[in-house]
Amino acid sequence: MLESNASLSCAGCSAGGGDDGSTGRLGGPEAPPHDLSPTGHLVVAVCLGFIGTFGFMNNALVLLLFCRYRLLRSPINCLLVSISVSDLLVCVLGTPFSFAASTRGRWLIGGAGCVWYGFVNSFLGIVSLISLAVLSYERYCTMMGATQADATNYRKVIMGITFSWIYSMLWTVPPLFGWSRYGPEGPGTTCSVNWTTKTANNVSYIICLFFFCLILPFIVIVYSYGKLLQAIKQVSRINTEVSRKREQRVLFLVVTMVVCYLLCWLPYGIMALVATFGQPGLVTPEASIVPSLLAKTSTVINPVIYIFLNKQFYRCFRALLMCSVPERGSSYKYSSKGTKILRKMRRADGHHATFVVATAGQPTGCAGDSVRPKGGSEGEGQPPSAGPSPGTVKPAVSLVAYYSG
Repeated sequence: MLESNASLSCAGCSAGGGDDGSTGRLGGPEAPPHDLSPTGHLVVAVCLGFIGTFGFMNNALVLLLFCRYRLLRSPINCLLVSISVSDLLVCVLGTPFSFAASTRGRWLIGGAGCVWYGFVNSFLGIVSLISLAVLSYERYCTMMGATQADATNYRKVIMGITFSWIYSMLWTVPPLFGWSRYGPEGPGTTCSVNWTTKTANNVSYIICLFFFCLILPFIVIVYSYGKLLQAIKQVSRINTEVSRKREQRVLFLVVTMVVCYLLCWLPYGIMALVATFGQPGLVTPEASIVPSLLAKTSTVINPVIYIFLNKQFYRCFRALLMCSVPERGSSYKYSSKGTKILRKMRRADGHHATFVVATAGQPTGCAGDSVRPKGGSEGEGQPPSAGPSPGTVKPAVSLVAYYSG
């Protein structure tokens, strides 16, 4: 994570302290030599145990669903899987060490282990943050594109995933080579970037890290989802009842994403800046531990927001619980035809204003969610019936707004 804890100042990376013998806590060697109480360490250990356990379970479940059900292997879902992989690795490679340190009240695996922990957690945390920004931008481009999204084209998504991991690597390797450094932080039970040293070398890195790895992704997310909301509102001019429900759902998802992003990362970012530019000792271990834990909870929250609020994943999750066999609905046939027809009508009109695409068909899901026509050929060679027959599922209707200028 930008590593979840608001910072520290220690001249070295020895276990539990700096060269002056002070514990590696936020506030630096000049801070009063106090630490969390045994009860405080126990509370932190319980929270980390909860975060590590549920973060591992949630993200492992996402990967299980993705591997088991082929219908989930769409380009956009690959980005969600990349986020889950980074969060899962945090739960495996980072949280257990900080949990063990909290149970003992001190860092346990030495100076080299501290540097390794700080690098790995910072790297994986930034991967998650940048992936969320790439995901929002990809959704924006898909919605606003002039052509229908190609569900078989993985090139752009692979480029986005590669960019997320390389971008994160570029911002987390420099402390290993002298631009800032990694060391103990907070109550001395975790390690991260050295936020409190007042040298130009250290401050310049922290400013760049804060802007390019926290503020910039947030700007991309707000801009992309804001444009999506604006597009959804355009649909209300065509179909008020359907579009209003869709708009409310999208608004709920967008607000949830933005609020959780800010809840997890903004307190941590503010605490890190206060530790960097404030007076030595201003941020105590007690004050730093809450933003630290909030940042770590992103590994639990991300799968819930981006995966289990996704109807496609949720249907397959329900099928997994009921031991059902997943099958595709007939939505691809209906939706592709409806989309092409409406686009041709709008293009023939010649206007360069907003145009709307409507798709209708059975919702794609897992077994038990829809009724599949026998033989799989209905809808291709037969005209639609006058009304739905008993026991059939009504086709879902979705409206998508596009901008052409």
